[in-house]
Amino acid sequence: MRNKLGAIIRFHRKRSGLTQLDLAELAGVGKNLVYGLENGQESVRLENLLKVLRVLNIELDFQSPLKEAYLKEHTNADR
Repeated sequence: MRNKLGAIIRFHRKRSGLTQLDLAELAGVGKNLVYGLENGQESVRLENLLKVLRVLNIELDFQSPLKEAYLKEHTNADR
């Protein structure tokens, strides 16, 4: 999974014409973090990962066998 995420981040960064340093500066994180993400770093703060994904317009979509039931229950509770 982490190698797939790294490849997705690298692909989006390059397609956006950004260097690792550019992306790091835009996201407000260190260049080493971007390098690590792209190369399958095993641990990173979720907050920092989300900053990088936000700059690249990448959204996380969590999958779960109970996702539909959760959404149905929480959509009804919001009404």
